Amino acid sequence: MRYLLVEDNEQLAEAVVNRLELDGHAIDHAASLAAAQDCLNATEYDLILLDVMLPDGDGRAFLADNRVHLETPVIVLTARSQVSDRVGALDQGADDYITKPFDFSELEARCRAVLRRRGGAAKNEIALGDVIFDPTAGTIRSGTDTVELRNRELRLLEVFARHPGQILSKSQLMDRLFSYDADVTENAIEVYVGRLRKKVGQMGVRIETVRGLGYRMEAS
Repeated sequence: MRYLLVEDNEQLAEAVVNRLELDGHAIDHAASLAAAQDCLNATEYDLILLDVMLPDGDGRAFLADNRVHLETPVIVLTARSQVSDRVGALDQGADDYITKPFDFSELEARCRAVLRRRGGAAKNEIALGDVIFDPTAGTIRSGTDTVELRNRELRLLEVFARHPGQILSKSQLMDRLFSYDADVTENAIEVYVGRLRKKVGQMGVRIETVRGLGYRMEAS
């Protein structure tokens, strides 16, 4: 999944990026609203983590302005603990909020919950035919058989699972898996697809190569 973090505190931003990257997410960091707008103009995100007080303006006003055309879920990061501040953020379009300082495990849980609600799911598990994919546990299982996935394999399967039956090009997969500053090529996608294909193939999930177009996942 690809996240945008809008936070001007460099130390906090680095900590958040490092923690979420450990889970295999791609994180772009913007230290100002202007930089955040540039990122939004350049690509789509699965989730935005938005600070309130930024050098060039108020994150809540930025959110309200962008909500006209922006459907991406947003979690507001705020040091303000008053109920009125939290209510204001929600009324201006935030899907959730978390008060600083926060525990990283809570942030991760809130990210999962917001994405789950946006996907219309009541729990984290995703059904792929007769196979159950659990992004939180990092596993796929069928009956009593369970296969564990590494972080990048996990996020790649999550992308396929959220686009069932669709052909996804290498560039689309690159966009979902890697941030702007990642030094990778499309060959990396071939490697990760190959690894994932071997694991999910044991469970009856097939990742098909569509020549000249990309890849498509199908579950039996």
